[in-house]
Amino acid sequence: MVSLINFLNDLIWGSVLIYLLIGGGILFTVRLGFIQFRHFGHMFKVMKSSRKSDKAGISSFQALCTSLAARVGTGNMAGIAVALTVGGPGAIFWMWLIAMLGMATAFAESTLAQLYKTRDDDGNFRGGPAYYMEKGLGMRWMGCVFSVLLIIAFGLVFNSVQANSISHAAYNAFGWDPLYVGIVLVAMASFVIFGGLRKIARTAEIIVPLMAILYLLLAFYVMFTNIEKVPGIIALIVKSAFGINEAGAGALGYTVAQGMVQGIKRGLFSNEAGMGSAPNAAASATPYPPHPASQGYVQMLGVFVDTIVICSATVAIILVSGEYMPGSDITGIELTQRALSSQVGDWGGHFIAIAIFFFAFTSIIANYSYAETNLIFLEHNHKVGINLFRVFVIAMVMFGTQADLPLVWIMADTSMGMMAIVNMIAVLLLGGTVVKLARDYNQQLKLGKVPTFDARRYPELHDQIEKGIWDKDNH
Repeated sequence: MVSLINFLNDLIWGSVLIYLLIGGGILFTVRLGFIQFRHFGHMFKVMKSSRKSDKAGISSFQALCTSLAARVGTGNMAGIAVALTVGGPGAIFWMWLIAMLGMATAFAESTLAQLYKTRDDDGNFRGGPAYYMEKGLGMRWMGCVFSVLLIIAFGLVFNSVQANSISHAAYNAFGWDPLYVGIVLVAMASFVIFGGLRKIARTAEIIVPLMAILYLLLAFYVMFTNIEKVPGIIALIVKSAFGINEAGAGALGYTVAQGMVQGIKRGLFSNEAGMGSAPNAAASATPYPPHPASQGYVQMLGVFVDTIVICSATVAIILVSGEYMPGSDITGIELTQRALSSQVGDWGGHFIAIAIFFFAFTSIIANYSYAETNLIFLEHNHKVGINLFRVFVIAMVMFGTQADLPLVWIMADTSMGMMAIVNMIAVLLLGGTVVKLARDYNQQLKLGKVPTFDARRYPELHDQIEKGIWDKDNH
């Protein structure tokens, strides 16, 4: 079984996804006029009115926090340590690159999710890749394939990954038995998950910004107290990415390939651009400005904050500490804990354990919300099925606290890769619609207007989008 999963991983990550993610990112960067650089400041302007919501949708700020809750977790602390250990410092360069290109991809997929969103039986907005595959491409079968993959990846496997890091961090810092950690985690997750989509959004809105700020402040402290090491670290990352240090050792090709694969893997696991996960949160929002493209800007910001800001903070902590040793058996969350403890004292390891608990806990509940949206797509909101699925999710959380790290990470890589392939194919096929919406938004912006989507101007979309959502009179 493990050998089969490893074979699939090598196939997916060794060729298919590298071409899809980098190629797709470059394509959307060019077609959208380098939107992530040209409109970098506008991402923050959109957030000024991000607290607006209504009975049908959560606010843009809540959608951002929900997507960050899923993004910011083990990938930012344990995953970065794994990437460094396996792929070397050069992996970080490729992680940054995939994030910058991924910002354009995130814009595309979240804009589509907003355009093709629907209302569930309770009147809440729902949407995501499965919905734009059905409505935009007319391929419900493709949406069903994606939904099944997402439910397996986010509802089950990823939640095991998050729970695994929580239990390991608690054991390393406090010596707590993983069984008892699992029981507490299950109780807390059950309370929020059974409360529904809005309770998940409200929980993420409170926890994510607070923990992110605290973690960044600590990372900045470590970096500035070792400021003389920073230029050398940046040089090490760039040189390792292109094998400059290894060129004379005859291992150039292998080293660069390992760094590239690990950087893309961990970058995608962390920022999720192109994976098709964040659009599920983006579709749940009532956007302001009232235009699908505004959620594209919000989720571009999410990719930037997750990878360029928070992941880089972890990189700084590990590399300035001197705890990183190529080929060492110490990896994952333990390496991050040791690195911080070496800089601030033993309480640093305790802080990482607490931070990973809250980051990974919010990831669990946000992951569940994505899976619920796709379960509704498959079975049209059957309450019995949803409650039964919630029990399975909680069981996988408990499993994760007891499982071995390598097996869980391998399963996560495979499920994530397959999901990203299906989503990227759909986004590329709908690329023309993305460009059309971006152009409409920016033309109104240049005229000094609040960009507002009027479906009547696009008769070709009339039969694809749900009636009553994008009628101009409803804005």
